[in-house]
Amino acid sequence: MLVVVGGHSRNIGKTSVVAGLIRKLRDRHWTAVKITQYGHGVCSHHNETCGCEAEPDHPFALSEEYEPGPTDSGRFLAAGAERSFWLRTPAGELARAAGTLRKILDQSENTIMESNSVVELVQPDVFLMLLDFSCQDFKASSMRFLDRADAYVLIDRGINAPLWADISRGIWDQKPQFLVKPPRYVTAAVSDFVKARLSASPG
Repeated sequence: MLVVVGGHSRNIGKTSVVAGLIRKLRDRHWTAVKITQYGHGVCSHHNETCGCEAEPDHPFALSEEYEPGPTDSGRFLAAGAERSFWLRTPAGELARAAGTLRKILDQSENTIMESNSVVELVQPDVFLMLLDFSCQDFKASSMRFLDRADAYVLIDRGINAPLWADISRGIWDQKPQFLVKPPRYVTAAVSDFVKARLSASPG
């Protein structure tokens, strides 16, 4: 089974949602994968470079995390994942790692991935999209896949209308929405939705 968690921008809580789902559904024996596509500018907190670039001679880099810790992949282990990986590719070149992702999926009972673009390569059993009305940035990849989400996790920061005005609200108003308030990114409603979708999936 595969769960994918995406979001319309950086640093809005995707990693927290992945970790929260792992923690709530520990019996699923998760393998977690964080996917970073670099070359789009700074992709870390506090406007610092993130060091995610692969070596120039390689199309992508895959690292397995072995110890729980403060890194995103370490947080997945701390939450209860059995294995945790960090995949880095140049922006727009995730397809070059498709074989590696397929191998991880084939070897795992249940996989959860943090990414938008990966849904071009795989068909998730559940695809959640995070929306934060207080964040004006809206990634192009998020726009491409917005209508493919099965449900939306709305981050409650006290703003009722999005700062991005060009996106039709009708895209997400027709599907399940879950309002969450940081630091509690995964409510019982969110985890129950994912659990039900996984249980209903023929895979």
